Amino acid sequence: MAHIKFDSSKLSKFVHDNELGEMQAMVTAADTELRQGTGAGSDFRDWLTLPKDFDKDEFNRIKAAAKKIQSDSKVLVVIGIGGSYLGAKMAIDFLHDAFFNYVPDDQRVFPQVFFVGNSLSSSYVYDLINLIGNRDFSVNVISKSGTTTEPSIAFRIFKEKLIAKYGEDGASERIYATTDKQRGALRQEADAHGYESFVIPDGVGGRYSVLTPVGLLPIAVSGANIDDLMKGAADAATEYTNSDLTKNEAYQYAAYRNILYRKGYTTELLENYEPNMMYLSEWWKQLMGESEGKDQRAFIHHRLTFQLIYTH
Repeated sequence: MAHIKFDSSKLSKFVHDNELGEMQAMVTAADTELRQGTGAGSDFRDWLTLPKDFDKDEFNRIKAAAKKIQSDSKVLVVIGIGGSYLGAKMAIDFLHDAFFNYVPDDQRVFPQVFFVGNSLSSSYVYDLINLIGNRDFSVNVISKSGTTTEPSIAFRIFKEKLIAKYGEDGASERIYATTDKQRGALRQEADAHGYESFVIPDGVGGRYSVLTPVGLLPIAVSGANIDDLMKGAADAATEYTNSDLTKNEAYQYAAYRNILYRKGYTTELLENYEPNMMYLSEWWKQLMGESEGKDQRAFIHHRLTFQLIYTH
């Protein structure tokens, strides 16, 4: 498998080889605890098997919905906050060229994909409405509960725009809800109005949800091949199953971070030189910050994008 390489050569003056070897017992214990579900938060481990164990029927419905949106819409408005948008935004930016959303309609193959509901900026919403103009659009609203403030406000605004343009029934055919299987305000509304709906799995936390309908529908609408995406994720899941530190680069990264943290190096930077990788860094910040930020113990995470250093 072609995979990301981990280069630890620059760490030699901070970490001795024997220190890394001494981490093996901790890594083995953590891996066992994670896979057997004996640790805190064990109810939210379904992301471990997600690339291989997912609802194939729903996956096919996602692809069918994406084709429908591609055929009847110039724009997909994705409404969500935090993990309900960062993963999809990251993937679309990463998988497409830097100016994917700027290609004129007469040259586009797939709809533009815009994200809203992740802030309370009225000017952003106003500008997006103006950008859509009179063009055909659809909405994918993503919320486990349906009551989170920012997405709820954005959904109300864009639902009204859909109703004004297409009528009640037409609007319902252009709203795609990604929400809880049984509970919550959005689930109730989706069932009442007949929205096409997809399920946010109970055992997958928001920041890990990019390979669920939360991320897969917007990614598929953008034209990316989600079959290949899931295959790559499944290959990676297999690649990084081994708890042997000498064979698992993901665990090497984790072990080095643990050693450095205990030595007082508590700030971590993720630097990239491609603007369309900026949201990869933002997603990484959320993954690390929300996963590790427990009991007042965590790194401080920063992103540096396209950094230029000037010397005089």
